[in-house]
Amino acid sequence: MAAAMSLRLVPLPSRATPRDQKYSFSLITCHSTTTTLSPPPVISLTKDLKPNSNPNPSSSCALHCPHFQSCSGCTHEYNLHQPPILDEAINFFKRMGVSNFTFDTCRLWGWRCRAKLAVRGSSEKPLVGLYEEGTHNIVDIPECQAHHPSINAAVELLKKGMAELNIEPYNEDQGTGDLRYVQMAVTTYDTSLPASERYRNGKVQVSLVWNSRSESSPSFGKLNALANYMWMNGGPKRKVHLIHSVWANFQTSTNNIIFGNRWRHLLGDRDFWEHVGGIDVSMVPSSFGQANTRAFDSLLSKLHKCVPYGASVVDLYAGAGVIGLSLAATRKCRSVKCVEVNKESKLSFEKTASRLPTSMDSNISWHHADTSKDPLSWIIGSDVVVVDPPRKGLDPSLISALHSLSSLKLKDKSPESARKEVTEKRPWILRERESSVQSNSSQRAQEESNSLPETLIYISCGWDSFKEDCKMLLSNKSWRLEKAHGFNFFPGTQSIEVLAVFKRGSGVNIKKKKSGKKKKT
Repeated sequence: MAAAMSLRLVPLPSRATPRDQKYSFSLITCHSTTTTLSPPPVISLTKDLKPNSNPNPSSSCALHCPHFQSCSGCTHEYNLHQPPILDEAINFFKRMGVSNFTFDTCRLWGWRCRAKLAVRGSSEKPLVGLYEEGTHNIVDIPECQAHHPSINAAVELLKKGMAELNIEPYNEDQGTGDLRYVQMAVTTYDTSLPASERYRNGKVQVSLVWNSRSESSPSFGKLNALANYMWMNGGPKRKVHLIHSVWANFQTSTNNIIFGNRWRHLLGDRDFWEHVGGIDVSMVPSSFGQANTRAFDSLLSKLHKCVPYGASVVDLYAGAGVIGLSLAATRKCRSVKCVEVNKESKLSFEKTASRLPTSMDSNISWHHADTSKDPLSWIIGSDVVVVDPPRKGLDPSLISALHSLSSLKLKDKSPESARKEVTEKRPWILRERESSVQSNSSQRAQEESNSLPETLIYISCGWDSFKEDCKMLLSNKSWRLEKAHGFNFFPGTQSIEVLAVFKRGSGVNIKKKKSGKKKKT
């Protein structure tokens, strides 16, 4: 099912030093203000680090966390600036033809601005943390070194409230208790503070996952009392303003899904804003949000440089369209299409788009559609394709469509008309289109109708799936890998985030085209 929401923006009235090895890469450190809970990030690293290095453990880049080995959140304790998987990544990209792989370490402690935590134990002694590896036993993690300090403070406040109000944590075996999970999300967007102080003074949006069907349940009074306790002791009237807002989510399922479908705003600001990628971003508690806000901002800054000014961009697996909208604002894109299967992202997209500069002359749209269904209809007409797939990687149909571009013969019609041909046999989709706001830029549609993308930008959160997708994309020489950058989104883990830039066509094929002449027979 596909529904489109388009808008045209028009001006409005104002209102660490290892041994030498064979291959090298550049390491870029992102120094930041140290939190009071963390050791100072004193990082001394050479510019040309080599793979397979094994420097002695350094206390300046160590986790220093009392929960290490009991909590499942972190998997290595030393050299946080170099995830164990980094050597593999360097060698992989070398084999793929990229020898100048770069890696950003970013903040090593206090980096997590979004945490989903289980609540178990008893009202007298609540346990708030993560499951022990391979079990459903909760490890309480006060003073977590990965968490933003405001999250740690909000968790302690929550525990005190539960004890004073006799709020029972959820019991999985019996299905009883009140509070199942809590999500803590930090916003560092506070324009009343100097920019240098905003991260340190981040405020927390608290989402309480309550073991009931709705606010009409008998236990709602206890939920309301807990929300008020958080607000009265951490809200704007306190000396330290900690809590941004309190939300409730209602969930009674016996499976491992954290959130139910029903949400209610209880206290504080309803709107949650962050500033990343050069734009103000709106998020609701149910939105997917990057846990490491600063690392994501660093990635977006690098991504912007890979997109030509005035390009036509399609952002696939777009979510609320943060990547696409940031490109529209910073690269003056003539058009941006954001395609996302989760319809709940539409509201955040609309709010974020409403804060884009009024002077922009860009054709921007958000489409509720499944990227795996007829992906060519979204790709045709764009100069740049941006993909940010889930951990499983790209849909096979999308890889197939990207492979087919070199042999594609375009008909003289716009991508919009191509999509209409595909969907007009499905009347429920047409009804969705009729009720949406459409762009009236027919001139741009005609200009883009015969264009094919020359650039593919892949943002990966799953290393194993990325390697497979990368090899598939290069397999028939339709694409070549031009550059790759790594980001340390989750220090202390095996994870690595990758920004990879592919260009259409093979370097070998291009050479043949320039120098070769066919002999007449």
